[in-house]
Amino acid sequence: MSTALQDLRPRLLLVDDEPLNLQVLRQVLQQQWRLLFATDGERALQLARQEKPDLILLDVMMPGMDGYAVCTALKADAQTAAIPVIFVTALSDTQDETRGFDVGGVDYITKPISAPVVRARVRTHLSLVRVDELVETRLQIVQRLGRAAEFKDDETGMHVIRMSHFARLLALAAGSGDDWADDLFHAAPMHDVGKIGIPDAILQKPGKLTPDEWATMQRHPVIGAQIIGEHAAGMLKMAHTVALGHHEKWNGQGYPAGLAGTAIALEARIVALADVFDALTSVRPYKRAWDPQEAMNYIASEAGQHFDPELVAHFVPLLPQLLEIRQRWAD
Repeated sequence: MSTALQDLRPRLLLVDDEPLNLQVLRQVLQQQWRLLFATDGERALQLARQEKPDLILLDVMMPGMDGYAVCTALKADAQTAAIPVIFVTALSDTQDETRGFDVGGVDYITKPISAPVVRARVRTHLSLVRVDELVETRLQIVQRLGRAAEFKDDETGMHVIRMSHFARLLALAAGSGDDWADDLFHAAPMHDVGKIGIPDAILQKPGKLTPDEWATMQRHPVIGAQIIGEHAAGMLKMAHTVALGHHEKWNGQGYPAGLAGTAIALEARIVALADVFDALTSVRPYKRAWDPQEAMNYIASEAGQHFDPELVAHFVPLLPQLLEIRQRWAD
């Protein structure tokens, strides 16, 4: 393997007060991963902060700061909290193993170690880290693409973050599962991505749009769906549905298809509510920010007209949580 490729390998921090144990782990792991070594807890914490290893293999029985204390300190520090910790120890009692998981360990291997088992556990947990990174990256890309559309519409970009939190909160209140609500949270920022295809002169016009301009504006749901594309399943399929349907109205008077009632996808009905609440309570060049209670009263009055009445009934009691979200993600 070339030096350049070796430098791209994940980095492991091995912590044990016995040099012989470190040597054994080195023989097992050095071919596949870059290695760092520490023989005490304080040095382990220092290296973890400085070097940001991808994974830590940690002994329990060490003089001074034992492995449990080291793991607790790692998890309490924002710089190191996300680094997975595998305990590698001679302590084989169930109570010891349980304590290892309680302080934040992701796995527990007892000595004497089996080389294939150690390598397999390391690969598994590095793969899980990679999955978590990909999910986080995907969310950031989706949010930033959504923010690109909002900036074009002269908004700050915080709108897509707030309304995605509103949408997830409402989905859970309406009885969805966590996974479905999480997919909606990730999909919601894409709701207005079609505005990228609308001319600035229309998006940023301070006065009333002409009929032709309004017809052009009404194309953005279809444009957004085309940008996202057709997908068989998952978050992007939901994003396509949300982009296409979030301006439909319960009474059939919305656009682009004039759908009514439950013919409008549930995820689009939820995003419609979240989107309008945030728009009403935010300052825009053409309007003041409504008082949150005033906005909620308006939404309640539109139950069965603009909005799904059952969703409105779930949404109205959420006002305290909605205000917390607004405060956290203020413009």
